[in-house]
Amino acid sequence: MTTPSPESIVNDEQLAEYQSKGFVVIEDIFSADDIKAMDEAMAGLVESARDLTDHTDVIDLEPSHTPENPRVRRIKEPFLNHPVFHEMAKRPKLIAALTRLIGPNLRMHGSKINLKSATFGSPVEWHQDWAFYPHTNDDVLAVGVMLDAMTEDNGPLLCIPGSHKGPTHDHHQEGRFIGAVDPDTSGIDFSKAEKITGKVGSCSFHHVRMMHGSGQNTSGKDRRLLLLQVAAADAWDIRGMSRIGSWEQFEATMIAGDVTNEPRLVPAPIRLPFPEPEKKGSIYESQSMAKNKFFGAPPSSDAAE
Repeated sequence: MTTPSPESIVNDEQLAEYQSKGFVVIEDIFSADDIKAMDEAMAGLVESARDLTDHTDVIDLEPSHTPENPRVRRIKEPFLNHPVFHEMAKRPKLIAALTRLIGPNLRMHGSKINLKSATFGSPVEWHQDWAFYPHTNDDVLAVGVMLDAMTEDNGPLLCIPGSHKGPTHDHHQEGRFIGAVDPDTSGIDFSKAEKITGKVGSCSFHHVRMMHGSGQNTSGKDRRLLLLQVAAADAWDIRGMSRIGSWEQFEATMIAGDVTNEPRLVPAPIRLPFPEPEKKGSIYESQSMAKNKFFGAPPSSDAAE
């Protein structure tokens, strides 16, 4: 496939919106055939959860999951664990958009699918991705691939415009990282939040320092979102090479351009995610320890029925 020009995918107005607000939605990044292929891959992964009674390295379960009624809230690292999602991360339109936003040399440093199922999909408390994985520079973002239409009432992503230019807020509780800010003490005006909506195949792009979250899906419509965490190749995770593995593994995460062993350093406010959370595995687990929640606890199995 021929990669389209970056300017043909992200125009000047959209680029300015991303730089000003810290997020932007671009339509028609993925085709109907792409969405069908990802739907089929996801169906197989969800079915594999039927016999599970606890989370695995690939599957994160809803609190109301049972083997008879499998309920998955997250699929971990689909880029690494399924060839379809590995292929989709290199789609020409996506690479063109990423090139326009953060440059031509691109590395995938994480991926996940959040399955916010109709009526019971779990919320995600307010947080900044930067608090989890600070890098040597902040040319880092998350792509939200809309596998279902993201509407105002099915638990859409919420973003605070301009928060990517502000501080890195405290995501700790009683001295231990929990991956969420305290809504009462953070000083953030959550009334300024904007809902990120779009049709199937669209992508949201939000800056790594953006304050964001999402409520429970109380609608009758699923809201499945593939999240691809992409960094400029010269943005290095300051937590160390142990987070990446070998140099060969690092090279394998490149999705466009050239790899480099010369990190680019820029001033940026950083808080490290240590001491580590008592509950590990996913953001849902670490945030479950939060005593003060903005969106509230996920539903119990009784409430979800």
